[in-house]
Amino acid sequence: MSRSLCPYRPTRSYLRLRWRVIAWCVLSLPSFSAFAAREETEFHVTVSIPTSDFYVLPVDSGFLEREQVMHYNPVTERLSALRADFDVKNVLGGITARLGFVPTLFNGHDSISLNITFNGEALALADTLVVPENDARAGKRVPLVIAAQAPDDGFRAGQYFGSVQIIFDALRP
Repeated sequence: MSRSLCPYRPTRSYLRLRWRVIAWCVLSLPSFSAFAAREETEFHVTVSIPTSDFYVLPVDSGFLEREQVMHYNPVTERLSALRADFDVKNVLGGITARLGFVPTLFNGHDSISLNITFNGEALALADTLVVPENDARAGKRVPLVIAAQAPDDGFRAGQYFGSVQIIFDALRP
């Protein structure tokens, strides 16, 4: 009498059931992938590489692309100043700057004047030397500050909008 190592011998119905389960799993596998979640993301990348001879670039590259907000403090009744650092260089000499137009914020009725300083120099419609020759040749990081000039009768309620245009020129010896 021979003894089997497996004391249990599967029946035909068990084997058929097992093959049906295996076949169902294999055949239904592609249908589960149809229910899988899929996400795609597309974004654009740009690079701006300045010449090494002359540049005036904000340290925060998004500064010029975003709308800047001056926050109003109701306790002090003042608007916060906007501040940004710029990297500047001109291997041939100094750098001048001027405003393209008088910068103001306007709400349709009232206006708020803005004071613009670059590297501590107040900007106007005429050229102003903002980076001396020695600093410009080596390259330097300098601050831009945009501050609201408080009206004599205080700030009036409203939504104010405006633009600032600064034109930089490279001086040559």
